[in-house]
Amino acid sequence: MRRASAGDLRERVTFQSRAEMDDGYGNPVSGPWTDRFTTRARLQPKLGSEAVVASRLQGIQPFMLTVRSNNDTRRVTPAWRAIHGGLAYDIKTAANIDERNVFIEMLVVQGGAT
Repeated sequence: MRRASAGDLRERVTFQSRAEMDDGYGNPVSGPWTDRFTTRARLQPKLGSEAVVASRLQGIQPFMLTVRSNNDTRRVTPAWRAIHGGLAYDIKTAANIDERNVFIEMLVVQGGAT
């Protein structure tokens, strides 16, 4: 498998996380999705899988999302989501696979985050 390079980062992806809000009684609750930053990325489709969801078969399309490692991208967790082309991608994992701290690879699933 070929290593990613800066020239492979052809897409623009916006990362979002839920805003922390107060429920009026001093308890934190999740608010609406809030844009945190936009960066260049590579969105590469992987082999799809199928899962039984609510007693019906549903197709799931996973993607490998590669971004350059920096202060912003190292903060991304599975609680966040990625937006590209008007579609939301649920972040399943985020890791520095090559252990060189150059790129971060994220396994994302199309349409999972609402």
